[in-house]
Amino acid sequence: MEQPLAPWSVCNLAAVNLATMANKETGTVDYDQLRKTVEIGVRMQDNVIDSTPYFLKENEKQALGERRVGLGVMGLHDLLIYCRARYGSEEGNKIVDKVFETIATTAYRTSIKLADEKGSFPFLIGKDDEETMQLRQKFINTGFMKKMPEDIRQDVLKYGIRNSHLLTVAPTGSTGTMVNVSTGLEPYFSFSYFRSGRLGKFIEVKADIVQEYLDKHPEAEGNLPEFFVSSMELSPEEHADVQCIIQRWVDSSISKTVNAPRGYNVSQVQAVYERLYKGGAKGGTVYVDGSRDAQVLSLTAEENTDSTSDSELNLYSNDTDVTATSDVVYGSELGNTCPICREGEVKEIGGCNSCDTCGMQLKCGL
Repeated sequence: MEQPLAPWSVCNLAAVNLATMANKETGTVDYDQLRKTVEIGVRMQDNVIDSTPYFLKENEKQALGERRVGLGVMGLHDLLIYCRARYGSEEGNKIVDKVFETIATTAYRTSIKLADEKGSFPFLIGKDDEETMQLRQKFINTGFMKKMPEDIRQDVLKYGIRNSHLLTVAPTGSTGTMVNVSTGLEPYFSFSYFRSGRLGKFIEVKADIVQEYLDKHPEAEGNLPEFFVSSMELSPEEHADVQCIIQRWVDSSISKTVNAPRGYNVSQVQAVYERLYKGGAKGGTVYVDGSRDAQVLSLTAEENTDSTSDSELNLYSNDTDVTATSDVVYGSELGNTCPICREGEVKEIGGCNSCDTCGMQLKCGL
């Protein structure tokens, strides 16, 4: 969940293509270009708020009152590859930290300029100057704003700010794939993989950045440098740490999957969530490879099958005889008995095969 919203709030999302922010010759980030792009993005999204036709008055009131936007990214892994830095490494994390600091501080300074030009978001304006100053004081003393540079905090007191929120990281799964870059802040799942899509059961996806590198370095065929690391080659801890570094500079939340290998157990998953929590992440998703009947990304064009039995998964306590009633079928298919509460029937609810008693979603179409 990259955008926790207040009642009737509206998502207004955009993404900077970080792959275009690299100087490929020097292997560095073009921070001037990044700042210019963020400035344009914030102004564009602010204009979208006023240009949107709102069908519900409640949405219109909330959107115009808070003027929330969510500027995010795609192509982070491409940027790191162009900078010859491994995703999740100490060197890579330093680049990530500086990139997102630049995005955050530029976005906030732009929103302050907009407030000076057009006024603050209405929910930050009180009945009189005294109340307005009190609201601004509360704003700069929120947890996120306390960590921002002091000049930004003082300028909010002086000029106000145009938007209540400015940053997020959405998945950009379709748009990132469309322009052939890594999606959101994710590393490449693989540099050649199959994607389950609406236009066909499986679509083969190959990363252009690999061929681009091989055209310049043909000797690397079959032996790419370590900065061409894939999602499943990273440890879950490396995934989590990158998310926490980015969360420091994002005022909303982040869509990020911590990929874990098959066989990852409950205590290991728990440890990842604790790491995310301690690192300051607002949320997190841990996906254990092969843990669902179908998944969006896979390394082969075959259906994902898992021969692990219910007893191996230890869904039942040791003192339960699950074979006592031979005509009961526990499973995730329609008509089965729920394997979690072992009482309800599996029915289609909201597009998912779910238990009609405990509500557990057992299988969802992708």
